[in-house]
Amino acid sequence: MEGSPRPAAQPFLHELAVCVRAPSTLLSGRDGQVRPGGVQGWLRHDVRQLSQLVVALTRPGDPQRRVEPDDIGSSLDAAWSARFVGVSRLHGDPIADPTVSVERRRELEADRLVERVALVHNGRLDQQILLHVRVAADHAPVPWIRSGEVTAPDVVVAASAGRLEWTSAAGSTAVRCTPLPDYVVQEGDAVDLTWRVDLAARTSWHLELVATGQGAEDGALGPGSVPLEMEVASSRAEVARLAERSVADLAGLTAAFRDRPHDTFATAGSPWYLTLFGRDAIWTARFALPLGTQLAGGTLRALARRQGTHHDPVAGEQPGKIVHEIRGGPGITGHQLPPVYYGTIDATPLWISLLHDAWRWGLPDAEVRALLPHLDRALDWVLLHADADGDALVEYLDESGSGLVNQGWKDSADAVQHADGRIAEAPLALCEAQAYVVKACLDAASLLEVVVPASAARERCARLREHAHVVAETFRSSFWVDDARGRFPAIALDRAKQPVGSAASNLGHLLATGLLDAGEEAAVAARLSQPDLDCGRGLRTLSADHPYFNPVGYHTGSVWPHDTAIAVLGLARSGHDDVAASLATGLVDTSDHFQARLPELFGGTDLADPVVAYPAACRPQAWSAASAVALLQAALGLEVNVPAGTVKVAPRAAFASWFPLQVRGLKVAGRDIEIVVDRDGMPTVRGADGLDVRACRP
Repeated sequence: MEGSPRPAAQPFLHELAVCVRAPSTLLSGRDGQVRPGGVQGWLRHDVRQLSQLVVALTRPGDPQRRVEPDDIGSSLDAAWSARFVGVSRLHGDPIADPTVSVERRRELEADRLVERVALVHNGRLDQQILLHVRVAADHAPVPWIRSGEVTAPDVVVAASAGRLEWTSAAGSTAVRCTPLPDYVVQEGDAVDLTWRVDLAARTSWHLELVATGQGAEDGALGPGSVPLEMEVASSRAEVARLAERSVADLAGLTAAFRDRPHDTFATAGSPWYLTLFGRDAIWTARFALPLGTQLAGGTLRALARRQGTHHDPVAGEQPGKIVHEIRGGPGITGHQLPPVYYGTIDATPLWISLLHDAWRWGLPDAEVRALLPHLDRALDWVLLHADADGDALVEYLDESGSGLVNQGWKDSADAVQHADGRIAEAPLALCEAQAYVVKACLDAASLLEVVVPASAARERCARLREHAHVVAETFRSSFWVDDARGRFPAIALDRAKQPVGSAASNLGHLLATGLLDAGEEAAVAARLSQPDLDCGRGLRTLSADHPYFNPVGYHTGSVWPHDTAIAVLGLARSGHDDVAASLATGLVDTSDHFQARLPELFGGTDLADPVVAYPAACRPQAWSAASAVALLQAALGLEVNVPAGTVKVAPRAAFASWFPLQVRGLKVAGRDIEIVVDRDGMPTVRGADGLDVRACRP
């Protein structure tokens, strides 16, 4: 708006190398250097433990001419480990080829960082080298780093050859080196370490730095304990690269509260969201169910323990409501929301559906039954609290004036716009929130009628199905609009109960939920297939026809992989395979532009234009990583119902370019399953002994 102060710019992330082992992440240049300024550093529990880690070289006779190695290559070995290779132009034999290289191996753990530096000499002449490592810690909180306006706490530095330590109100950072440095020089909060290295020809010299951190949040989060592995082979090599990189990243993003170490969940993403977010963790666990039910079980329990108990408008809390976000400790300085915040309209019905889906995939009966009281409370929230005005639709309004204005997954202030660009006024009834409620009611009824004695469940199941029917009928009479490209449901109803008639990717969330009939699903599939939404790389969040479309707008034209994956699953399950395959293949092809590590979001540009990064996007991000599993499930036509004893595999012909396809590491009710699809689409299922396997050609 003209005359309004410009907000501080977020630091860009898209050119950085990222290692993550939640709740810890390290962001560096692609050459491995951690340089001051911006977002680079080792971030742990929302505090930057190291703000510099820079390697440089000089000659003994010319110590002022400090030169960083020239980057010649790097690789990401796992989500939490990487290698970087550079060469020195100051050293080596007097020939054109470099003979002295600097090789760094980085391994990140939840509570410490190990950095190994090797000088390798492949020449004929001995070398004398001064190796310098500059280390600093500013203990800046992540919200301040993200705002671009870093104001760090006062840090006290203690530096000696044997130990370096930085201490502040936010905690402490310690660094130990082996071997010990020859020189230690402190400059402000930075410390220069220097080693004199006599490097003989055809030898190498090795240094190990170990950094550890302590802070107020050390007792909160620790690493997750769920093994996540999958092996994929496909005629489309991008499918295999994306799947294996994504599952590895997902493993690095898992965490657990230290008092319940077996209740593993996925933190949302590096670097801004390495904590528990209800919606993100739920979608991630649902996508990842083909890898086993442990992540889903841990997610369900972690969220259930923090289920709302009373009314608190500031925190957005209501009885039975599932939490949106948990933050804590000094890292939340500058964060505008309460440490435990419930401002979400959709996490509660999504939690219900996750419980149902995990039950279908074989979550142990004892774990399901232990969660039934929380299911009852979540259903009470859906039926009693979510619909404030009694019109059968769930809506949200930030009563506090300090919380999120928008409380669906598109939670930015401009996410819900009328077709003319006006920002829709709350209370807002989002289209996908109604779909989630319908599915939650139907899912809960399906579960309860099996696991609860019939006499106790019969009346409640009937009530839930009736409520789902009422919501669907109310939706049918209120949401449908038209534009030049066809008929579709509006993104929301506004404060005046008028449709917000913009075409948006939210449509994909409505499919296969029970909200729409077959004809309505066909209309939605047709609308999603139009080029204003399907850009060839995935679904745009907002139609390119909209007057305020922006291909790099956070929710106003960008592509979010998880959003596209939800649509792909819904399209496939409702029989619109061609549209599903088009979206899925576009997303897979685009992943190669991001080294098979799909970011939180990227630009919604046309195929004729370059792939464009959203520079501040988290990468890796949990539901983007888990999207790869969802795409494979859609391609395989994989549906599981352990209570009924069935596994269905019906590969979809529209995904024929992915075949032959082999997927190992799938888990159903504790069994390791392998699915092989031949070139003609005929599947073979191995390891499903004791289950009724229905494998058929597309």
